[in-house]
Amino acid sequence: MIALSQAGNTLAKNSTMRTVNAYIFGLALIGSSVLFGVRCGSKSSSTTLIGNWLRSSDFDGDGRSEAIGFTIGDKTYLGTGTTDRAKYQDLWVFDLDKKFWSQLANLPGIARASASAFSVGNFGYVASGFDGVNYLNDVWQFDPALNKWNAKNNFPVNMSPRYDAVGFSIGTKGYIGTGFNGGWLKDLWQYDPGTDTWTQKASIGGSKRSAASSFVINNVAYIVSGSNNGVSLKDLWQYDPTTDTWTEKNKISNVSTDAFDDQYTSIARNNGVTFIMGGLVYLATGENGALQVDTWEYNPTTDLWTKKTPFEGAARTGAIGFSLKDRGFVLTGRSGSLSFDNMYEFHPNEAVNANDN
Repeated sequence: MIALSQAGNTLAKNSTMRTVNAYIFGLALIGSSVLFGVRCGSKSSSTTLIGNWLRSSDFDGDGRSEAIGFTIGDKTYLGTGTTDRAKYQDLWVFDLDKKFWSQLANLPGIARASASAFSVGNFGYVASGFDGVNYLNDVWQFDPALNKWNAKNNFPVNMSPRYDAVGFSIGTKGYIGTGFNGGWLKDLWQYDPGTDTWTQKASIGGSKRSAASSFVINNVAYIVSGSNNGVSLKDLWQYDPTTDTWTEKNKISNVSTDAFDDQYTSIARNNGVTFIMGGLVYLATGENGALQVDTWEYNPTTDLWTKKTPFEGAARTGAIGFSLKDRGFVLTGRSGSLSFDNMYEFHPNEAVNANDN
């Protein structure tokens, strides 16, 4: 899954997030339908759309999907995850200026996939996940200054172990919500690093879900789409921590009689990624019956979506998205049993170039 912070520390994992049968069935996490949806983005088919994807620095670790990510300052961290052969407990950091990844201390806990992560202040946090048999409820803090992990209190007894949850932070608090624990979930929990405690907050409106995407902008959080009972949801919810309330935004499908949503045919998805640039949010990759390559730009001020140039790498799900210095990236992920280690940067206002990759 994926971690978000108030400054746009977005890693979707998405940060993202699948159903329980997913792992049992050879990591075709949402089912065999994924295998029939493999396709690549095509620059020639998107000449009327704006945005250009460029190949960036490959991830130095093993290719994988369902990893976690969080951002602290000008550095992004990526770790854990899975292939069709192994699960990971490693951690890596990316230096944007030098364009390379360095390996850090391994997570001391269980190797896992589909965990949740967020950053608060100078620390990163990883919690929950799936080890192939068990839903996990442990919580770990990473201190980059010391390159050290610290065990924190496990989830409280009434907070279910889970995977495919969303993770994000707002101000000095972290949040984990939704996910899957043998059934779909819609609860939200707030973590206070100062007291090492969890407090239950208002549940998201609408449906339970797993493998959703989330982002934080202007001190409020958003959860978009996700999966419930094998169906990708067509909604977007905004969470305000000051009032502990959820507000549904415009549907992400063509349900109104107005023209603004006439083209909303491919926003809904699970296991997608988000990242933020210039005060706008970008949603890419993931799956909805088939692997998705369509890229969408969301304006939180107008509550409107604009279609951009499709993702130009191999179509994938379970990738990671992040922003650094107002630049957005997508990396790792999988297509069937093939795990990726490549990374792409998106330039949202450039014309597509058919010859630059």
